[in-house]
Amino acid sequence: MATATPPPSRLDGWEPLLAAARIVRRPLQRFLRIEAASGIVLLLAAGIALLWANSAAGASYEAFWETPWGLRLGDLRFERSLRWLVNDVAMVVFFFVAGLEIRRELSHGALAERRQALLPVVGALGGMAVPAAIYLALAGDVAPRGWAIPSATDIAFALGVLALLGRRVPLALRMLLLALAVLDDLGAIIVIALFYSSGVSVGGLLVAALGVGAILGLRAGAVQRKRAYFVPALVIWAGLYAAGLHPTLAGVLVGLLTPVRSRLGPSGFLRSCEASIARLGHAAALPGRRGAELARALAELDRVRRSALSPAEYLIEQLHPWVAFGIMPLFALANAGVVLAGLDLAGSAGTVAWSVGAGLVIGKPLGVVVFGGLVLLLGWARLPEGLDLRHLVLLGLVAGIGFTMALFVGSLAFVGTSLLDGAKVGILGGSLLTASATLILGWVLLPRAPLAGPELNPEEREAAHRPGS
Repeated sequence: MATATPPPSRLDGWEPLLAAARIVRRPLQRFLRIEAASGIVLLLAAGIALLWANSAAGASYEAFWETPWGLRLGDLRFERSLRWLVNDVAMVVFFFVAGLEIRRELSHGALAERRQALLPVVGALGGMAVPAAIYLALAGDVAPRGWAIPSATDIAFALGVLALLGRRVPLALRMLLLALAVLDDLGAIIVIALFYSSGVSVGGLLVAALGVGAILGLRAGAVQRKRAYFVPALVIWAGLYAAGLHPTLAGVLVGLLTPVRSRLGPSGFLRSCEASIARLGHAAALPGRRGAELARALAELDRVRRSALSPAEYLIEQLHPWVAFGIMPLFALANAGVVLAGLDLAGSAGTVAWSVGAGLVIGKPLGVVVFGGLVLLLGWARLPEGLDLRHLVLLGLVAGIGFTMALFVGSLAFVGTSLLDGAKVGILGGSLLTASATLILGWVLLPRAPLAGPELNPEEREAAHRPGS
């Protein structure tokens, strides 16, 4: 029996452009999915580190990460431990991506519009101040340098927990969490620069300034080759390291200097896309060299797609999977291992553990909800459409999951002391408690959303449901 051919839709001619538009919009959604998935990998890496450190081969854990690596040239040598290479070199890429995210959000993201940005800004300030105050109240006499440990949110773990709640969590809440976490990272970066750096050398700052000047010069000359920026970035890293500032700050600085405007812009993208699609149609009609022409036309379309993204967006898209599934798990593996046997939780390490845990479990939700609720009550800010106070409470709770940045600050605050083990126990225990509370409260408070896809507009949905799509 013959099947009737469906009549052509009025969108048939525009379907390639609609597909291309979805490609341009996809990076942020892909970013959120990668972060959620990487939380699972991060959890596995932390678990492996704990098992390794507490196994029969536990002595090899510290021995491995303290293995010296470096360069020797005659009497000159530069040697550091494997853990240093992870924390001070590999983590530069993590901070570079963090700088790119901050730049993007401030330019045209959730932090670009004042009333929209005020809620995460004030919530992040409260979420940093209250945990720090609780920590100092409990451990200020014993180990005051750890006050900033419970102040940062781990976006990967937090989004991973929200992903377990499925359709109960609207996209707007994940975006709000992303904005809050970006501001948390910015606050942590400022804290590291001001409070966890040694005496600053002016000579090192001058070297770093030369690197910054070189990047600004390349930008002024509209240099598009990304490799050209590598040497100035390396100069900034070396300068900050020589200055006594933590070298990972170089990653943030270079990320903040990266342009966030695309070369084509919306109108230029549409014109280039139409021309590329026309060439694609012409190549498809050629009988002879059809394969080669198609390949060239598709390559041109891919170039247009990449040009539609700003350098910051493009670098986030390229580097984020490496950071999420490589550098962050490697950092967890190198730093989350703590020997639990013999850890004196009744002494100073225990005080640090309880104080960090209290800062995450109590201080972080309290700071986000109270400070954020205050600006909402005063009418200075507004919740995104579809969210209410239940979502604000859940946001405050999930913000108490701290891991990567908390461990990083802890390693700077208590380097080479037993207090670091107490901080790790507080971070892991507090994060586990807040994650469990978030899941329970999310299942109780939030209704399950219908399956209808809010990501597509009506025309796109019509194209998606057309026979043969």
